[in-house]
Amino acid sequence: MIMKNLELTRRQVAALSGSAAAATALSGPAAAVASPATAAPPSAAPRSTADWETCLAVARALLVLDEDGRPLVPRYEKILLGGGLPRGRGAAKDVLVLGAGPAGMVAAWLLKRAGHRVTVIEANGNRAGGRIKTFRTGGHENARRAFADPKQYAEAGAMRIPGSHPLVIGLIDALGIERRPFHYVDVGPDGRPAHRTWIRVNGISVRRADYAKDPRAVNRSFGVPAAYEDVPAGEIVRRALDPVRDEFSVRRPDGTRVDKPMPERLEGWARVVQRFGDWSMYRFLTEHARLDTRTIDLIGTLENMTSRLPLSFMHSFMGASLINPGTAFYELVGGTAVLADALLEQVRGEVRFDRRVTRIETGGGRRPGVSVDTVSEGRDGKVVRERFTGDTAVVTIPFSGLRHVQITPSLSYGKRRAVTEVHYDSATKVLLEFSRRWWEYGEDDWRRELDAVRPGLYDAYRRGRVPDDGRLLGAHPSVPRGYLSESQRAHYAAHVWVSRDQPEAARVVGGGSVTDNPNRFMFNPSHPVPGSDGGVVLASYSWADDARRWDSFDDEARYALALRGMQEVYGQRLEVFFTGVGRTQSWQRDPYAYGEASVLLPGQHTELFPGMGTPEGPLHFAGCHTSLKPAWIEGALESAVRAAWEVHGGA
Repeated sequence: MIMKNLELTRRQVAALSGSAAAATALSGPAAAVASPATAAPPSAAPRSTADWETCLAVARALLVLDEDGRPLVPRYEKILLGGGLPRGRGAAKDVLVLGAGPAGMVAAWLLKRAGHRVTVIEANGNRAGGRIKTFRTGGHENARRAFADPKQYAEAGAMRIPGSHPLVIGLIDALGIERRPFHYVDVGPDGRPAHRTWIRVNGISVRRADYAKDPRAVNRSFGVPAAYEDVPAGEIVRRALDPVRDEFSVRRPDGTRVDKPMPERLEGWARVVQRFGDWSMYRFLTEHARLDTRTIDLIGTLENMTSRLPLSFMHSFMGASLINPGTAFYELVGGTAVLADALLEQVRGEVRFDRRVTRIETGGGRRPGVSVDTVSEGRDGKVVRERFTGDTAVVTIPFSGLRHVQITPSLSYGKRRAVTEVHYDSATKVLLEFSRRWWEYGEDDWRRELDAVRPGLYDAYRRGRVPDDGRLLGAHPSVPRGYLSESQRAHYAAHVWVSRDQPEAARVVGGGSVTDNPNRFMFNPSHPVPGSDGGVVLASYSWADDARRWDSFDDEARYALALRGMQEVYGQRLEVFFTGVGRTQSWQRDPYAYGEASVLLPGQHTELFPGMGTPEGPLHFAGCHTSLKPAWIEGALESAVRAAWEVHGGA
């Protein structure tokens, strides 16, 4: 009877366990959600269980500082982009590098240049790059045609590179790779942010710019308290996080922030880790920011927080704090995999593909060192086992995959616990190819192209008087024939979004729209592909539980569902340009990645992370999971330089 009277939501019940919210909720939930309140100062928050030295260690890792608080990035830049590792630091070593992602290839390249004998062992039989993966024709993997138009390409993995990441930007430039702006926010003809992409939630469609000016209709559809009806979701999040950011930075009058001097900044971050290291984002928003459930639903949906509310507050907060709204992003011409191409060229002779690590032994045999047993995938019909030996090894295998590797003798308890428990999140992309860049169209363009299919078709779409049996799928003359089968049309017709609600033409370049339907986030290409009139849209980009719900479908089934989700936002008429070709990537189901990235749970930053990158005898550990920039190439490069330096300087 007591629980019935409390009327707690499932999310509130989950948050109560071990939480100070229990006292608030058990005294009556009405008081907790009756009206928005100002966030409590960080000093009022209960502290985590971690000691101060551990919190300082996490803060140093976040800021990439050495034990004395000095910046490591300038040193890393000197090694990576300058003269490499210093020569003459002891005898050359036989080094095994496990994994040919960016961390493994960069570590191998640096060690090779320093005179060491390097062997890179990669499980994948035909591709290097790890979670750098581009659907494309050709490349180092000699990929077959990815889309109906062989010129088209699209990203399965890393797609944008922050200008605030100096190692990867410097490496791209040093390798002579062409980069150009990635429009995270859509731009107008003058190249300035336009904010014309869509928000489609609770049956309401509104341009982002219009929502920023008048958020009332959308906010009311979530049932937020009156005090938040006229506050954009992004502003609500900023207000919630600003008191915490005050620990290590100062807000200027124009709203931008400047970091405090380094010793103060380091201690500020350590205080944040100590106070909130054990918290989930949901606990922070309810207990510290004192937001009600309806407001959390609003910001979760619009600001991409819903799927990660149960995960660590520190993960989301660090990402939001280290990449600010003014950060410039870049993409690589030809796809991010051109970076993998360039890195592979530096170590191609040292890479053994199609060798999955099954066992690692250290200190055995006729001499101290490392032995690594591998097995092939048997793509050519024959399964091959091979053993590699060396003096030392750099292990870049994600911990979620290392869990299945036998290591003898056992790693330390802390490392084994991290390998066993560290949380890897899901992420799934669904990409669709169109024969024309309809997202850039105005209404005059739509009328011209639709009436080229059939006179009067433009008006028929606007009035909702078009067939829903799939006959108009790929109907435009520009769509190449031979890619749409009858079964595909039937599958599409079963899911097609049929509505009289035809949104106005998008007229956007780049940027992304958000919806509460399963697609969640959709991104338009920032630039056309030379020589091609069409383009590939990231029709659905989702994380965590949102991604796992896509993972239940096979690849072909995802395309019709993703197209339907796009139609709900952009209108049914885009069907005429669909070529029938899609590509999809589930990183949770990927047999080499074992998940999108190490997105930690509450408490794991202090309990598990400090020991994740530390050496264990002749084993050294790299990969973005050993940095506090998981899922970013920059984190992989930081770890690669660190591990190479350990191997090189540890003679």
